[in-house]
This record gives sequence, structure tokens and C-alpha cells, in this order.
Amino acid sequence: MDKNQLNAFLKEQFPQSGNIGVVHEIHADEVVMRLVPDDSHLRPGNTISGPTLMALSDVTAYVAILNKIGPQSLAVTTNLNMNFLRKPMAEHALYARGSLLKLGKRLAICEISIEQDQGAEHVLVAHCTCTYSIPPQT
Repeated sequence: MDKNQLNAFLKEQFPQSGNIGVVHEIHADEVVMRLVPDDSHLRPGNTISGPTLMALSDVTAYVAILNKIGPQSLAVTTNLNMNFLRKPMAEHALYARGSLLKLGKRLAICEISIEQDQGAEHVLVAHCTCTYSIPPQT
């Protein structure tokens, strides 16, 4: 699936994902989601909330898997481990880079790095690993 097909699939199957970013880039071994934060993503202290970072990671993992297996609306998260590394600033976009560590018949394990350009600096703000269950082929 290309970037436009993935964005269309997300919009059709998961319209709520539009608030969690869009597919920004597709590569053979990596996908990049982009989130421009708005007030719904913020928490006190002018920072992006943890639940927003977790949702962005989850959607990025899903897109990385779909990039390899095609449209599977029934693939679901079975585990998500999140490390918050630095404060993500509210005024800058987030880029979540996702790649597959392992793709099996029933499980896929992904790694997601969330980065942000904070002025002149490009920083890693969070790291996530995510496992998805893939439905059996019928």
C-alpha cells in the first residue's frame, strides 16, 4: 500500500485516527507518521500528553504492519511498552518512525521512535515497542 492508500484506509476504517496524525512517508522498511498537535493533544505545562504519544505509536505500528501485509482491519494491539524520554513541546510537529522487528503469521513486533524538531535541535522524545495480533487468513 502506498501513502495515499494507507491514509484512505485509516480514514475509512478508523476515522478517529485523523486526530492522531497522517501517514507522512512510506519506505521499504519504515513508515513515518506526522502529527501536528492541537489543543486536544495537550496537557498542562505546554506539552503533548502521554496518551497522545501512545496513540501515535499504536497507529504507527499498525501502519508499519499494513505496509507489509496489506489492509487488515482486524489486526489488534496485544502489548504496548512506552518510554517517555523528553518533554514534547506543544508548538512543534511530531514524527513517529515505525519499523517491524519481526513479522510472523500471527504476531508482529514493531519499534517506534517519536521525534520532534525543537527549533535547531532534532530530538527523540519517546520510544515504544508494540506487538500486534494478526488475524488468521481465511
